[in-house]
Amino acid sequence: MKIYEKAPAKINLMLDVLYKRPDGFHEVEMVMTMIDLADRLELSEQPRDTIIITSQAGYIPLDEKNLAFQAAKVIKERYDVRKGVHIHLDKKIPVAAGLAGGSSDAAAALRGLNRLWNLNIPQKELLALGAELGSDVPFCVMGGSALATGRGEVLTPVPNPPQCWVILAKPPINVSTAEVYGRLRSESIRQHPSAKDMLSALESGRFLEVCQSLGNVLEEVTLKMHPEVLQLKETMLKLGADGALMSGSGPTVFGLVSKESKVPRIYNGLRGFCKEVYAVRLLT
Repeated sequence: MKIYEKAPAKINLMLDVLYKRPDGFHEVEMVMTMIDLADRLELSEQPRDTIIITSQAGYIPLDEKNLAFQAAKVIKERYDVRKGVHIHLDKKIPVAAGLAGGSSDAAAALRGLNRLWNLNIPQKELLALGAELGSDVPFCVMGGSALATGRGEVLTPVPNPPQCWVILAKPPINVSTAEVYGRLRSESIRQHPSAKDMLSALESGRFLEVCQSLGNVLEEVTLKMHPEVLQLKETMLKLGADGALMSGSGPTVFGLVSKESKVPRIYNGLRGFCKEVYAVRLLT
């Protein structure tokens, strides 16, 4: 028996960091939504009680460092599953890009194993398991659009953004989320984006208000480390994107575009700066 699960990427429409918590994590306020760029997982039961991860991508770990492996391990241990599984990851989401590719793979593994092994785990428990694996995993389990608070694991569903095109551009660098948060000084953030403004824009369904409410305090750190990310963002706006922002800790920049006629020009213009450029729709 084989089970297939889609693992979509996410973008941060808004990301604010409020303060550093006593547990070492940062208290955040984020609005996230999913886009139609996705990895695909194929899960099949194995006769031996083991976890096997394979992928066509040669640049990801296939052992316990892989979040999908960790998801399988936590489900096996928590629910005393004495069966093996082979998980094949068909990777399409860039790695270390601020798009939650690894987190979405873990979430898809949780959902898929729940079906493969007929465990009937309710979503609330899957969300809690996801929170043990990483701050973005619960959102990837739930999907849709959400306001995320706490360290990212406290989720409140919100209206989806108006349908539009999303242009993504990832420069040929990898950014460590831990390093970006390590360099961030929350007390010295000059301007905080407003979750209230973003939620109001989503409630009203006004596309231009969504674009005007985009904001990410982590840009302050990543753009200093990698000026080419700022160049990408400025180029995207000059080429006609209605709004542009770095997603997560970067380095991927996304642009929101309402008119399909603008998409080829922006896409082709960005290809002059980096190879990894994608034109997709919002998943919702």
